[in-house]
Amino acid sequence: MFDIFWRCVAIGVGGTVLMDLWAILLSFLPGQGKPNWAPVGRWFWHLRNGKVFHDDIGKAEPYEHELALGWIGHYAVGIIYGFLPLVIAGTGWLATPTFLPAWIVGIVTVGAGWFLLQPGLGIGWAASKTPNPNKVRLLNLVAHTVFAVGMYWTALLIR
Repeated sequence: MFDIFWRCVAIGVGGTVLMDLWAILLSFLPGQGKPNWAPVGRWFWHLRNGKVFHDDIGKAEPYEHELALGWIGHYAVGIIYGFLPLVIAGTGWLATPTFLPAWIVGIVTVGAGWFLLQPGLGIGWAASKTPNPNKVRLLNLVAHTVFAVGMYWTALLIR
């Protein structure tokens, strides 16, 4: 059981690392910013008071360590997601990983961003309040597919 736990943690971290590397690579393209997890950290901080949805997270009371909390939260969520391929495919997936369960997790978890995090930050359901919501949605789908690839590759590496 302990072995399964640590392997799922590694799978979640592996997926998150590849997703972050993808985001850094994209940041070199014109019009793409660097990853900034401070607003997410601020959002996590305000959850302790029961405040889930903000009109604009930038106007919410700042937290001194919000960038660190954002990164910690980002990896904690990735680790939690690292357990989900086993929910879909069973523990046998660890011995013979296939891409489909990881990809299902990647695509389904886009919903957490679209319907919880993004409205929580004040950018609307599925980024509807952003200047180009369809671009954001497409980038979310690609990023979560990259996350799935990272989970799958990590599972192959540690099987």
